[in-house]
Amino acid sequence: MALNNHYDARLVQQETAVGAGVQVLLLALLGTAIGMGPVGWVTGLVFAIATWAVLSRALHRSRLRSFGAANRVTLGRATLVGGVTALVADSFESAPPVSLLVGLTAVALILDGVDGKVARRTGTSTALGARFDMEVDAFLILVLSVYVSMSLGPWVLLIGGMRYVFVAAARVLPWLNAPLPPSTGRKTVAALQGVCLLVAGSGLLPLVANFGVVLLALGLLVWSFGRDVLWLWRTSRVRVGTAGIGRVLQAAAPVEDVLETARAA
Repeated sequence: MALNNHYDARLVQQETAVGAGVQVLLLALLGTAIGMGPVGWVTGLVFAIATWAVLSRALHRSRLRSFGAANRVTLGRATLVGGVTALVADSFESAPPVSLLVGLTAVALILDGVDGKVARRTGTSTALGARFDMEVDAFLILVLSVYVSMSLGPWVLLIGGMRYVFVAAARVLPWLNAPLPPSTGRKTVAALQGVCLLVAGSGLLPLVANFGVVLLALGLLVWSFGRDVLWLWRTSRVRVGTAGIGRVLQAAAPVEDVLETARAA
């Protein structure tokens, strides 16, 4: 998403307002199709309002010229995630059609690989776009873990909650905020979470098979997070050690100056 010398707040408002409107339209279609209850409606509307508010503020602070094609794809994914969220919330009162929930989720997961490609091909990659994409992914995984936990047990929530626990821990342990090196393994594990939860939520496999699929997903996620945390911790120790050596050298410099002066005298 290219930066611009002229920032027009109206463009930001139009983009995010359209996104919120499409979200409400999707909720209306779902409500008409399945007779969605008040819990689903309220949850979907809260998601739409929260997405509009957070995204509008982020765009305003970044002062970008336009939303851009890649972020429009991500916003479309967010709209689908809002629909999935409403269906999962409604499932606590009445079981929604599994095919509808699986269909919306599958499209959202497929589009996950599209927005990044669009951003790279158009040269419009930004930190905001990457963060927007990551947050949509994380929330979809959280919602799917809630849905699957109703059949497999609360332990499944560990999948959806792990990233948010990591973010919370980073507020207490600043060394967790250091940038991580690119990793194909991390991206692969992250993508598998949605696929495994979708398979388990579809009900196509026996309960035991679903249990194994989700347990495998959790194991891979623990490995991925554990590897990253270990790397961040080791890197922080190296930085601390380097800083300590630097302070020692700085402290020794005046002593060296005194010795040189004494030798010269």
